[in-house]
Amino acid sequence: MISSDVINMLELGQRAKAASQHLAALTTEQKNAALGRIADLLAAHTDDILRANREDIARATANGVDPVWIRDRLDLEKRMSGLIADVRRVVDLPDPVGTVYDERDVPPNLRVHKRRVPIGVLGVIYESRPNVTVDVSTLALKTGNAVILRGGSDTLTTNLALVDVLRRALREAGIPDDAMQYVASADRRYVTEMLKLHQFIDLIIPRGGASLHDFCREHSTIPVIIGGMGICHLFVDHSANLPASLDVIANAKLQRPAVCNALDTLLVHERIAASFLPQVVERLAAAGVQFRAEPRAHALLDHPAVRAAREGDFDTEWMGLTLGLKVVRDLDEAIAHIRAHSTQHSDGILTEDAAAAERFLNAVDSAAVYWNASTRFTDGSALGLGAEVAISTQKLHARGPMALEELTTYKWVVVGQYTPRP
Repeated sequence: MISSDVINMLELGQRAKAASQHLAALTTEQKNAALGRIADLLAAHTDDILRANREDIARATANGVDPVWIRDRLDLEKRMSGLIADVRRVVDLPDPVGTVYDERDVPPNLRVHKRRVPIGVLGVIYESRPNVTVDVSTLALKTGNAVILRGGSDTLTTNLALVDVLRRALREAGIPDDAMQYVASADRRYVTEMLKLHQFIDLIIPRGGASLHDFCREHSTIPVIIGGMGICHLFVDHSANLPASLDVIANAKLQRPAVCNALDTLLVHERIAASFLPQVVERLAAAGVQFRAEPRAHALLDHPAVRAAREGDFDTEWMGLTLGLKVVRDLDEAIAHIRAHSTQHSDGILTEDAAAAERFLNAVDSAAVYWNASTRFTDGSALGLGAEVAISTQKLHARGPMALEELTTYKWVVVGQYTPRP
């Protein structure tokens, strides 16, 4: 890692590429030993990391950043133990590298299979959320990938403290610390330079808002994984268990309002809207939620937290304590609304009608679709993947939470008997 304000990105890429070749040759046991050392050092240096984190939080607070954003995106105080536990879970997960699949015999006298291999060097550009530094680094290590990280200016102090621990763990495990490098500058010109390092970086993974994804897609000469932007919906069908649905809605909206899998729009069947929507507003308004209601929903509600929806509200990822409300005629209108406004991240239906659920699951083309569950489960740890590097909303290579298998590609292995092609 180069810690000055002047960073030679070309050199950084060269060093990452060289380290990736070393990583690709490591055994599972060697990688797991390094991951165990990371977990141990994170635990040993928790106080130092949290001290750095408090500096970033103090700056964000002084700059008027929304406290909900600080809690969900910046603050590691209540997350360090879970972060360390996730590293240990990655140790226990199967190593996909070297997995053989699609074996077949091909005339004349060829034995063919696909073998999983690391992608190579990952370039990850992200905003806030210093836990990403650990999640990405550990998943990259387990899959034999080197990583170049560029976090946001709001968490620079925390990230530098984390990266120091990660790189020390690699050195102590006998692995080149260039396998985990950090662009230690808030200067945005280094993002542009990073996007041009196609001779060294194999995949760019942005984690942040739409503007970051658009910038990467427009300026990168490297393949880019698009995702992480969630305008997430739940549709409450007329057959739904309403008390249970209310609990799911509250979880999806309130547990961590500023994350990409939090609920943004609630769609309610017209047959239950008059009785159910006031319950939703009463429950969530008590927790500070403000509502943006389309005309049919607005007519059913008399509450100071409810305002008429404006143009663009249903295309907004709220990232906070705001929720869109809409009454729909039926399942078809709910699906049509989601198709028009979803970012294909996480969308769900709450219903006791299995046929309606199956129609919804088939018709809604999102990375994760839900039946009677909170959208908050679109998360690598929650889905048993240990952690994640991103939530992909595109359709090629990877979709949904990207964890170990999604950080590999494959090669064809063809074994012959000195076989010429006829």
